[in-house]
Amino acid sequence: MADTAARPAAEAVTGTLTVLHSLAPPDGTTKFVDQIAGGAPPEVAVRYFSWSRALRDEYDVLHLHWPELLLRARTKRQRFAKRQAMRMLLLRTRAKGVPIVRTAHNLQPHEVGGRAERRLLAEIDRRTDLFIRLNPTTALPEGSRAVTILHGHYLDRFAGHPRSDVVPGRLLYFGIIRPYKGVERLLDVYAAERPDATELRLVGNPTPALRERVQAAVDADDRVTARLAFVDDDELVREVTAADLVVLPYSEMHNSGVLLVALSLGRRVLVPRSPSNTAISEEVGPGWVIQYDGEFGPEALALGVAALREGPLDGRPDLADRDWDAVGRRHADAYRALLHDRRRGRGAIASPAGSA
Repeated sequence: MADTAARPAAEAVTGTLTVLHSLAPPDGTTKFVDQIAGGAPPEVAVRYFSWSRALRDEYDVLHLHWPELLLRARTKRQRFAKRQAMRMLLLRTRAKGVPIVRTAHNLQPHEVGGRAERRLLAEIDRRTDLFIRLNPTTALPEGSRAVTILHGHYLDRFAGHPRSDVVPGRLLYFGIIRPYKGVERLLDVYAAERPDATELRLVGNPTPALRERVQAAVDADDRVTARLAFVDDDELVREVTAADLVVLPYSEMHNSGVLLVALSLGRRVLVPRSPSNTAISEEVGPGWVIQYDGEFGPEALALGVAALREGPLDGRPDLADRDWDAVGRRHADAYRALLHDRRRGRGAIASPAGSA
């Protein structure tokens, strides 16, 4: 879907904007919320989510991220209560004229919820006034209004952290360890192939079942090691910069902050082929994003290892279009254009300057 056309800046809404994001505050580990907080210009007041704040406080824009996470809980009673709270929130935003913006992080939730959740997510889609795509390949519901604002880099965030020397042949998976991330498949393929002069390192917080699976692989093979926990930025930078190749064997891949972290730290990444990965490969320059076809398997692992045998790449990935300040400014422009249209009663939503 093409982005909506830009409108002259003279028509922008002025003054301070308060934006409530459905995100927890930054906690010292690298997450998407850091871009939202760090990139926001001074005239955008960022607020973080709680149900009390969402249902009681005053704000100009509600910005949703991964809305399914707002609806999930351990018990049926808790899930029902959260669905009711979301319905109240949709009614409140409509009554107060608060527009809803949603960042389309994924094409679909990674872990499918129940029927009641799916119905409510569809209602949220219908109520969304503006979708923000993190890459130009994201498909959205028919008739949706959208702008594209690229996911920012992490060059500045990691600039002050000590780096490690590269460990030749070290393959690294890092990030949360969930079934859809393909970590079990990576462990199986590595155990079967055992490519010469390589080792496999895993860093991230797993589910209990996957913790047992990873630990069993570590115990069985002295070339497999793991740090099974969330890590702070210092440790994250040390781990990533020690890698010779980052391997992301996801069963599906659309937008990935992990990919941007690796590229920001100057590391090549092996990923499944997808339109979004192809787009970023073309953006950052040859050799940095290595794509394999189909399910992760021996051929994919061999592709990554062959790249290592060719030696290090010259220079760094080109991430010039992903500056955090520019990302924050484009968000602010999108909010102002949306509010301008809401106040004028228009149907069209303006695209922020510089969006793809």
